[in-house]
Amino acid sequence: MREPLHDAPPTTGDLPAEPLSHSLKQRHLTMLGLGGVIGAGLFVGSGAGIGIAGPAIICSYLLAGVLAMLVMRALGEMSAAMPASGSFSVYAQKALGRWAGFSAGWLYWFLLVVVLAVEATGAAKIANGWVPAVDQWVWVLLFMVVFTVSNLAAVKNFGEFEFWFAALKVGAIVLFLILATLAIFGVLPETDPVGTANLTGHGGFFPEGFGGVVAGMLAVIFAFGGLEVVTIAAAESDDPARSVSRAVRSAVWRILFFYVGSMLVIVTLLPWDSLEPGQSPYVAVLDSIGIPGAGQIMNVVVFVALLSALNANLYGSSRMVFSLAERGEAPKSLLKVSGGVPRRAVFASVAFGFVSVVLNLLWPDTIFLYMLNAVGAVLLFVWALIAVSQLRLRRIIERDMPERLTLPMWLFPYATWAALIGMAAVLVLMLFDDSARPQLLWSTGAAVLVLVVAFVRERRTPKS
Repeated sequence: MREPLHDAPPTTGDLPAEPLSHSLKQRHLTMLGLGGVIGAGLFVGSGAGIGIAGPAIICSYLLAGVLAMLVMRALGEMSAAMPASGSFSVYAQKALGRWAGFSAGWLYWFLLVVVLAVEATGAAKIANGWVPAVDQWVWVLLFMVVFTVSNLAAVKNFGEFEFWFAALKVGAIVLFLILATLAIFGVLPETDPVGTANLTGHGGFFPEGFGGVVAGMLAVIFAFGGLEVVTIAAAESDDPARSVSRAVRSAVWRILFFYVGSMLVIVTLLPWDSLEPGQSPYVAVLDSIGIPGAGQIMNVVVFVALLSALNANLYGSSRMVFSLAERGEAPKSLLKVSGGVPRRAVFASVAFGFVSVVLNLLWPDTIFLYMLNAVGAVLLFVWALIAVSQLRLRRIIERDMPERLTLPMWLFPYATWAALIGMAAVLVLMLFDDSARPQLLWSTGAAVLVLVVAFVRERRTPKS
């Protein structure tokens, strides 16, 4: 008879006290939740989605946003009940066994350290445009050193960095929405009310049909990745359970408003087919309403967004690998904590990040492209593990510690199942999409490799 993967039914139990600092404040977590997903993917990459779906990109963002909200609510429920620096990796282990915690943790760590290279290189390209005399690789080195030092210092410093970075991004979007809305109604100088001509003309609201909505969703769904970091950071706050509840509640609704609201004003002000490929739709809107230096303004915002994401991803990756080490799924040497900071875990994450950056600078179209494809769909795999873990742990939380169910999942279990069905649908759509298929296949290969290692480790580990 085949042996079970874990001997006893999962129980929540009390997680061991974190040896990390607890100096993050509520304002840090709230702004981290808001700013964590506002990046270059929104400010620049959204133009590709508009080119695919037209005005119906609003529906694409709405569908992707609802899916992300369901996943975050499920994760928020578990995080409020059992705050842990390993977040969903810890919950997957408790719900499904060691193999699940190992797989979720290492896949997410790999995702973050590879994306680090994209963010560092993107920020370096902008900085090189401002100061051409300084080579791009020098900028990359500078950014990596600065944020390594930031993450090696007290966690409160990380919180302050992210608070002000995120505040600038959120402020930029709010100001953009205000200016664009005034322009839509013809309130700004030299503007006239635009009505709905751009929404219904140029092929109609659905110029590419429902297929355009689906293709647009594939183009934008991964822009919602990054919200998970707030549940990782919650373990280092002064009141983890309460902090994560408030941060998740505020973040998911406001981010959906920012994303969908931005797309609505963009496609209302401008004909969707007038946007040039590769151009930021935000720059196009600001140019159209006569804001001087719109391109450079957005360059500054994108630059800050990239550095903010780099900082947050380095933080998230170091805490994830630290949590893996706590559970015996990573080298024990990474457990060294100094001043409440897992410095060896930070060095391990930034070291691989440096390797990724070098690969991106030297071979962006070969080796690094394969690595990037290998993490392309990993976020969906992690989200699926989050949903399955919540399905199992919800009943146990209700049984063992109902007083900790302070952020319950909506319409449980139906909303969780709806999220899982939605993720399965996205993966199937990726399989039949020529541009997304390589990401799915490479990511599946990476996930299978990690799963094989996880199962081998579990079989070889002596039972206690």
